[in-house]
Amino acid sequence: MLNKLSRSFILIFSITVLPPVFGAAVSFGEFYSGADIYADAKAGAAGHYLAIPALDLGAVPAAPAPGSAKDLADFEALFAWQAGRTQDDCTRARAEMEHSYEVFFGKITPFISPQPAAVREFFGNVGEDSVAAHRYMKDIYKRPRPFLRDERLKPCIARVSGYAYPSGHATMSRLFALILGDLVPSRRREFLARADEAALNRVIGGVHHPTDIEAGRILANELYRNLSKAPEFAADMNGLRRYLR
Repeated sequence: MLNKLSRSFILIFSITVLPPVFGAAVSFGEFYSGADIYADAKAGAAGHYLAIPALDLGAVPAAPAPGSAKDLADFEALFAWQAGRTQDDCTRARAEMEHSYEVFFGKITPFISPQPAAVREFFGNVGEDSVAAHRYMKDIYKRPRPFLRDERLKPCIARVSGYAYPSGHATMSRLFALILGDLVPSRRREFLARADEAALNRVIGGVHHPTDIEAGRILANELYRNLSKAPEFAADMNGLRRYLR
C-alpha cells in the first residue's frame, strides 16, 4: 500500500520557481550573460543537435530553497520510501544505475532485433543533448544529493557523485519516451510510464529528491520541444521508422 501511495505522490509532485533563491525564470542566455563564474557550465554544455546555453529553459523551476515547504516535502517522501521500500525495489533501482536507451527501454523497444546501428547512434546523439542539458543546470543550482544533506538517509544503491537537480535519469528517460511515443503513438502511455518508473527508482534508491525528478521531466519536455524544431533531428528521427517492428 505504501508503494502505491508513494508512487502516486511522487509522480504528481509539482514544483514552482522560488524567487528568493534564483529570481524569476529567465532565458538561460540572459542568466549566464557576463557571468564568468558559470564558465564551466557553459563549456560542458555542448550537445549533439542543440546548443544548450542558447536555449530558453526558463520553464524549468529553480531548485527549492533549503528548508522551504517543497524541500521539507522532499525529505518526507524520501523517508517514507526508506521505511517502506523492499529488496525488490532496491534491486530494480540498482539495475538502472546507468542511463541509456538500453537500460530504460531495451526490454520494451519497438525496434527490430538485433538493435540497428542507426537506432543506437540516434539515441546516443540525443543522449548527448540530455546529458549536456542536465549537467548545465546542475552546475547552476548545485543542489547536494539528499543523503549528503541528512545523514539519516541511507541509499540502497551506490552513492553517486555530482549534484542532484535536475535528475539526469528523469531527463533522459522522459526525453527518449517522448520520441518513442511520437514514433509509435499507440504505445505512448506505456513509454511514458516506463520513464516515470525509471525516474522514481532514483527516489526509491535514495539518491534524488522528488523535485529533482519533476524538474528532469520538465527539462525533457523543453528539450524535445527544441529538438523538434531542428531539421537534422527531425530527419534522423524519421529515418528510424524503417526499423520499427
